[in-house]
Amino acid sequence: MTRTVIGIGGNVGDVAQAFREALAELDRSEGVDVIAASSLYRTAPVGGVEQDDFLNAAALLEVTLGPVQLLQLLLATEHGHGRTRGVHWGPRTLDLDLLWYEGVVLAAPGLIVPHPRLHERRFALQPLVEVAPFAADANGVDYAAILAGLPLDGVIVVGDPSLVYDPS
Repeated sequence: MTRTVIGIGGNVGDVAQAFREALAELDRSEGVDVIAASSLYRTAPVGGVEQDDFLNAAALLEVTLGPVQLLQLLLATEHGHGRTRGVHWGPRTLDLDLLWYEGVVLAAPGLIVPHPRLHERRFALQPLVEVAPFAADANGVDYAAILAGLPLDGVIVVGDPSLVYDPS
């Protein structure tokens, strides 16, 4: 089993419910165990598209799937929750991003690991560090140290991990 962290986001519909359902689906998938979920965060949208704030979280998984297989599963899960890709950085029901995959640096068509811009996005990095404080970038720099250098504004905890995923 390999540890990996996915980022979870959305701003259309009952987003927290979509998070819980998606993580339950992933946990039932062969080769995937959901180990932990982060707190629930509210964040301002990035990219300049006028839209509602996002809810964001992260989940620590243990997987036997490779990064490409995991990405395919994440995309299928998004699609099952009504995700469409009409507007770049636009509104979405569910966004599942492969943020970090232990021991892997990968640049393939449609997949870059660790996630590009992770080191500059508090809304992704803060929940990642919450569930995987041991995680480090390809140069061995702890993500917690990178997070400490980012501005504090724009990322607000709005709920505990049970709002993101409750395996019971």
